[in-house]
Amino acid sequence: MRRPGGTLWHHSDFLKLWTGQSISEFGSQVSALAIPWLAAKELHASPIEFSVLGVLAFLPFILFALPAGVWVDRLRRRPILIIGDASRALLLAWIPLAWWFGLLTIWQLYVIEFVVGIFTVFFDVAYQSYLPSLVERDQLMEGNSKLQTTAAAAGTVGPGLAGVLIAVFTAPYAILIDAASFVVSTAFMIPIRRPEKLPEHAAGAPKPKMLPELKEGLAYVVRHRWLKWIAVCTGSSNFFSSLAMSIGVLYMARSLQMSSFAAGVVMAGFGAGSIVGAVLAPRLQRSLGVGGAIWTPVLLSSVAMLAWPLAPASFPVPFLFAGTTLFGFGAVAYNVTQVSLRQAITPERLQGRMNASMRWIVWGTMPLGMLAGGAIATSYGLRAALWVGAVGCCFTWLPVFLSSVRTIGEMPEPLVEPTVAEASLAGGILEPAALPGTE
Repeated sequence: MRRPGGTLWHHSDFLKLWTGQSISEFGSQVSALAIPWLAAKELHASPIEFSVLGVLAFLPFILFALPAGVWVDRLRRRPILIIGDASRALLLAWIPLAWWFGLLTIWQLYVIEFVVGIFTVFFDVAYQSYLPSLVERDQLMEGNSKLQTTAAAAGTVGPGLAGVLIAVFTAPYAILIDAASFVVSTAFMIPIRRPEKLPEHAAGAPKPKMLPELKEGLAYVVRHRWLKWIAVCTGSSNFFSSLAMSIGVLYMARSLQMSSFAAGVVMAGFGAGSIVGAVLAPRLQRSLGVGGAIWTPVLLSSVAMLAWPLAPASFPVPFLFAGTTLFGFGAVAYNVTQVSLRQAITPERLQGRMNASMRWIVWGTMPLGMLAGGAIATSYGLRAALWVGAVGCCFTWLPVFLSSVRTIGEMPEPLVEPTVAEASLAGGILEPAALPGTE
């Protein structure tokens, strides 16, 4: 039997990373539903307590992303991945144990969600930064495509599976599935043998300080002639899509009087489109070039949001399903290519801080969009908020289209910086403002 095409099918270390991460992705879908279900149904959380739970799960990405980038660039990344998975397994395992002994409270869920979020921040930053040192540069598109494919599959199948597990085992014990998935992921990470190199430091140089290194990573992103426009595109898209989708479920339930089953079908469209986008992203890059494979999918996902306010009340499901499917396809195809580009052009010593800075910028707009969506819906109605979000999304592709990102053909050559010894002979360490690709 022939293996599927693609060189990474023969890369044992990547297959370990991919297998472990795929299993934990499916497990995380269980907790994503089981924890809020546990708070709402078993712990009888009030609306304000329930909203605080969601905020605490998201807050670590705002508070710790930039410092995480500094630490990821100082340390080897595989141990960070192993510690992140093992720690989340232990934290989540406490929930069913505390429930068994009658000790679980909403306050414990708050702490667990927040601390799990911190480990997730470090894991995510290290994960994206580790891939370029694990695979070759010309394998980045294939690697990101495979990782996004299984993440999208988890997003498609996971919620339904989570619902069945909660019904069979109840929410507290269903969370054990997620804890076990992190244990399995840890077991796959441990035998990876690809060596990592720590950054060089000049002999006798003082220990680097957190703030200057943090600023260097942020400056690299906002000064780079490509990365800054990718950040603007992704951040604005996240803002307007969050504005619309923050009230999407309310719109389906109240304005359109849809059943929970119909709403589930609509939301499953995102996962289905995401799988197709992840699989086709490398082909788009080969046929359209890197720039075309970035701006074309994000244009499709931007226009797709119009399906929500345009959906007729008499038969909304086909419109909404088409919208979420096209949005999922465009968003994931865009992400595969732009993340691969970021990894290819960033120096190894800046990978963690670059990924952390991008995550901090583009995710920081999401809570603002959610708040704006709630405020507009309260003042002017649910459909008005959907129109604002959909129309705003229509312009989010322009930053990459009108910039030099559009003209990128082949994946650029990796940036090779001088070693500490070479830089010392030349009279000093290379400053971030002097890095190729920055302005």
